Amino acid sequence: MAPRVVRTSKFRHVFGQAVKADQCYDDIRISQMTWDSNFCTVNPKFVAMIVDASGGGAFIVLPLNKTGRIDMSYPTVCGHTGPVLDIEWCPHNDNIIASGSEDCSVMIWEIPDGGLVSPLTTALVKLEGHSKRVGILNWHPTAHNVLMSAGCDNVVILWNVARGEAVVRMDTQHTDLIYSACWNRDGTQLLTSCKDKKIRVLDPRKGSVIAEKDKPHEGSRPVRAVFVNDGKILTTGFSRMSERQVALWDPSNFSEALTLQELDTSSGVLLPFFDPDTCVVYLCGKGDSSIRYFEVTDEAPYVHYLSMYSSKESQKGMGYMPKRGLEVNKCEIARFYKLHERKCEPIVMTVPRKSDLFQEDLFPDTVGPEPSVEADDWFSGKDGQPILISLKDGFVATKPKEFKVIKSLMATTTSSSSSQSHGDNSEVQALQSEVKELKKAIEELTKRVSELESKN
Repeated sequence: MAPRVVRTSKFRHVFGQAVKADQCYDDIRISQMTWDSNFCTVNPKFVAMIVDASGGGAFIVLPLNKTGRIDMSYPTVCGHTGPVLDIEWCPHNDNIIASGSEDCSVMIWEIPDGGLVSPLTTALVKLEGHSKRVGILNWHPTAHNVLMSAGCDNVVILWNVARGEAVVRMDTQHTDLIYSACWNRDGTQLLTSCKDKKIRVLDPRKGSVIAEKDKPHEGSRPVRAVFVNDGKILTTGFSRMSERQVALWDPSNFSEALTLQELDTSSGVLLPFFDPDTCVVYLCGKGDSSIRYFEVTDEAPYVHYLSMYSSKESQKGMGYMPKRGLEVNKCEIARFYKLHERKCEPIVMTVPRKSDLFQEDLFPDTVGPEPSVEADDWFSGKDGQPILISLKDGFVATKPKEFKVIKSLMATTTSSSSSQSHGDNSEVQALQSEVKELKKAIEELTKRVSELESKN
């Protein structure tokens, strides 16, 4: 019998490590909603988390360096009238964030550098077109100001955000609740998973179904699907016996899975995060206390188990940092932001290397923040490939592409909202100066009291 050979991989020894307690974000009341979205989104400037809010929906946005205990009075983004279900940073501008809510609307917000100083209630743009709650948002990877939203009305809408227009509306393709929706690497295809037990590959501009697979997993619980390299599709779901599974599919031959592996019998939906640079996929289960990671390759069994990060506390949500926000000199290949009930804990995935030099094999050129095509051009048929950047000297933030609202009506609303925000700022400054004066007066009074007491 031939000896068993261990498969060689540079990611075999990847290990996860939670940061120290003082580098966590504490005392944040994470949303109690039972919706299966990430509840957290991060970029190289900010971390945003959906929080509990009375009388509406809110999320909190913190600069990455604002760690430690977060004051209860810290300002939130609170313009929705119903609970917020999903939030997503724009990949082309680190100050722009989209939010979808139970109030059936999608809102686009601009966060100032340094974070908020007062609650943000007026959105840059409000997108209305869904008749039920909006639970899934996803920005186009290469086209500027194109946003995809999916609601509980079984409708997928592609928005030209700058114009505030719903350009493509897909309302007949899905017969039931949409569980997940995402783009491929260059944004030429959409992938959705649905409660009708089908995954579909769609042409986003025509709204036509390119390919579909019935029952990728036999179980009735939610299925998640993401594109991996070479157009292949990775799905997570459940077997008939409610065992969690991961599978890999080739859309050109959907008849049989390339691989289907059973993992465990937990009940939480597995959220997949795929890194196209390293071909590593991370599976984070809601309610789990672990993150499993696998390497996707061209050789059978295609999805190779690497290892697992385990901790004591379960996760309520998970944020995933884009590659350009990582510390490459420490061989950090991924960073997650794990949500607990009352805090957010960063978890760093590292490849152990002895050398301090830049590791080119771990960090090939990655997707940068520059879009390759404008929204109008993309909707009229022009495609754009991702514009890659090198991480050799660390990512240097350039001036982000300015967010312009074209629609005349919106131009007036945004100008009025900006003047209102200027007004808010001046009010805040006036109040702050009043507080300073009051503090001075109190100090003088306490001095006089202490002098009188000493005389007596």
